[in-house]
Amino acid sequence: MSEPTKMAASLRNLKKHYVLKSETVKALRGISFDIPEGDYVAIMGPSGSGKSTLLNLLGCLDRPTDGSYFLGDQDVAQMTDDQLSEVRASQLGFVFQSYNLIAQLSVVENIEVPLYYMGQLNNESRTLSTRLATMVGLGQRLDHRPTQLSGGQQQRVAIARSLVNDPYFILADEATGNLDSVTTEEILALFQRLNDEGRTIIMVTHENEVSKHAKRVIWLKDGEVQSDEPVEDRAVFTTQRIQEISQNAEVRT
Repeated sequence: MSEPTKMAASLRNLKKHYVLKSETVKALRGISFDIPEGDYVAIMGPSGSGKSTLLNLLGCLDRPTDGSYFLGDQDVAQMTDDQLSEVRASQLGFVFQSYNLIAQLSVVENIEVPLYYMGQLNNESRTLSTRLATMVGLGQRLDHRPTQLSGGQQQRVAIARSLVNDPYFILADEATGNLDSVTTEEILALFQRLNDEGRTIIMVTHENEVSKHAKRVIWLKDGEVQSDEPVEDRAVFTTQRIQEISQNAEVRT
């Protein structure tokens, strides 16, 4: 018998309500889905659909009003703020539209930031951050500051940083939103390479062309899952194309 599929995340009847003066806003109205390890999911929906609220819950930035959220085998919905903070630092990887790098730190130092919050900075952490910087094509830029990097290079630093704590999944919030088409292709090729290597990726996007690179799209509307379907005619980079894109990115670097 084959082993049961391990889940990176499982949501059951997840609800989030906000009380604004005398009105209760039901941002999420009972969300349920599983994300198996190694999945590549795009979350989409119109403005006001609940994407940002769901993103905050998946990223342990907030707690649900009701329901359960299992990260691996931990019900993080029941955790305290301090526990959630520890989970964010040690078990999740974030990639934001605005990169969120620290201007005063170098490439390798920015990659090490999660390890700093975990109290795990040591000689091995510098070796790890250097290896990750090299993996995303920035091995020749280790000592550069964010202001010395292009937008695409900064996003690659953010992706390397998201991997440094070996997370349950990478949570990418409009990760290509500030990038041109060539750089967007570079980042999507990098995401696919990571997914091909077994990394779980959850990507929030409003761009159909970007979502086509995922394996599955969850569409939200009015705080509910309207559809959850595999991507038909998925846009997949061949191994050769990924190598070409990576080489071209390094030349541009």
